[in-house]
Amino acid sequence: MVIYINITKAFFDILAACIGFLVLLPIFAVTWTILMFKNNGKAFFFQERPGKNERIFKIIKFKTMTDKTDAHGELLPPSERLTKTGIFVRKYSLDEIPQLLNVIKGDMSLIGPRPLLIRYLPRYNSVQKQRHNIKPGITGWAQVNGRNAISWEQKFEYDVWYVKNMSLILDIKILFLTIYKVFKKDGIYSVENDIVPDFTGTETNQNSTHGN
Repeated sequence: MVIYINITKAFFDILAACIGFLVLLPIFAVTWTILMFKNNGKAFFFQERPGKNERIFKIIKFKTMTDKTDAHGELLPPSERLTKTGIFVRKYSLDEIPQLLNVIKGDMSLIGPRPLLIRYLPRYNSVQKQRHNIKPGITGWAQVNGRNAISWEQKFEYDVWYVKNMSLILDIKILFLTIYKVFKKDGIYSVENDIVPDFTGTETNQNSTHGN
């Protein structure tokens, strides 16, 4: 596994990300142009996220929300800031395309636990923290097994299971399942299903047992 993580997976990530970015460049360009127009010149969203060993990096995504605030200067709820264009971009996972640049840079992998918010770090239990033993990914085992339809605890169980069982065959399986689900669009997309509540913590440690 060590050889796969440090050599094979790293090589595969950079090669696939470069090829993927070139293939998706026309879609990237069109999406960038539309969002530049719709978001007053702001096509990208940058945010600090924890990566491997909790090292902080800046993730890049297409911007799908406005920066509208309330009377007190606080950002409005996500459901009120998500634009119609943003809904379309999210529905077809176009907002994830810029993360290929994070993969090329070496901050992320194509496949791994999703990089979440920094404020969640102290809320993980000792088992859940293992999701940061490897680079975060654009897609992962939790994403192809329910994504936002499952609880935070279930997501983290899938993440830790992946960390302990990762392999080339499993990565290929996740990659093809991701492509399949993007085109099939399992279920009916809705803003409510796409925006999930904050993770507030888990009271007890859990064992990761989710494999298929």
